[in-house]
Amino acid sequence: MTTDVTIIGAGLGGLTLARVLHLHGIPATVYEAEPSPTARSQGGLLDIHDYNGQLAIQAADLTDEFRAIVLDGRQAMRVLDTDGTVLFDKSDDGTGGRPEVQRGELRQILLDSLPPGPVRWGSKVTRTRALGEGRHEVVFADGRSVVTGLLVGADGAWSRVRPLLTAAEPAYTGRSVVETYLYDATTRHPATAKAVGAGSMMVSARSREIFVHRERDDTLHAYAGLSVPQDWFAAVDFSDPAAAAARIAAEFAGWAPELTALITATDTAPALRPLHALPAGTRWDRVPGVTLLGDAAHLAAPNGEGANLAMLDGAELGRALAARPGDTEAALAAYEQAMFERALEFAETPGSDPGESTVHDLVAAFTRHEQP
Repeated sequence: MTTDVTIIGAGLGGLTLARVLHLHGIPATVYEAEPSPTARSQGGLLDIHDYNGQLAIQAADLTDEFRAIVLDGRQAMRVLDTDGTVLFDKSDDGTGGRPEVQRGELRQILLDSLPPGPVRWGSKVTRTRALGEGRHEVVFADGRSVVTGLLVGADGAWSRVRPLLTAAEPAYTGRSVVETYLYDATTRHPATAKAVGAGSMMVSARSREIFVHRERDDTLHAYAGLSVPQDWFAAVDFSDPAAAAARIAAEFAGWAPELTALITATDTAPALRPLHALPAGTRWDRVPGVTLLGDAAHLAAPNGEGANLAMLDGAELGRALAARPGDTEAALAAYEQAMFERALEFAETPGSDPGESTVHDLVAAFTRHEQP
């Protein structure tokens, strides 16, 4: 089977690319390992920035649909000390440039914007190989394969497409987060809900942090971060949720109980999320017929920019291809040059790793951001 544009990964970046190509009359097929759009939770809130993510939304002609899923009030931000003292508190007055949406709802409006058929679910890639003259073969776990004249890896941290371009691999950042959820928080956990406030809340000490989003339906979605070696978690029995929660909470001994409740009172089993990153400045020489976007190209430690950059990558790649219909290689070269520079700029953003900051560092950073 041969296709023109093959996109591996139906995340936000891959779907944004497919949508922009569709708007310009360029057919594409998206292959996704998940068996269906609802096979798993798509994560929590995303703040979509006016300088990258929202530009991608505009390029995809989905601004009205995007505005319809924005959660009012969620741009509020608090920074607390470990004893629960509020050190910084900014309300959401509706003028901020980073409205919050649920990741799953954003993905769905992208899916709904495509014609029937271009997303092939249950297509897990096992290997890729170059065939010469800019053509590549993609082989799937069920034995199927496709040959394509343009292959785009939008398949995240552990991309199967990346080895066609670079030997760079993600490395552990030295930090992991443990993900938890508290449901019906205002009713069932009033002290914690009050501490979090209307939007997001962050507490950080050296090597320890808690970050929380208030999601739809009064859900608190929390990440407890620890800067420890990956081997440290081998002693934590995550098959026993209560024991795992207690062990993680012990690392936050002395913190206010309304904060540690985000770990001990979780309504879901604590989920370990080790954080990996590619070397900052990862790039490659132009290889005909293949490129990357999003985390596949520039995986970084979480800094609030990952989803935004993936979407902008997808939009910019789609527009570059549409602007140069007779010269795909020129389009890819122009896209990659801009993408490399953009990724490096945000990889070097100061204070992108809250685990290395104290609450006072965070307050100073937020205060600087608020100044005109």
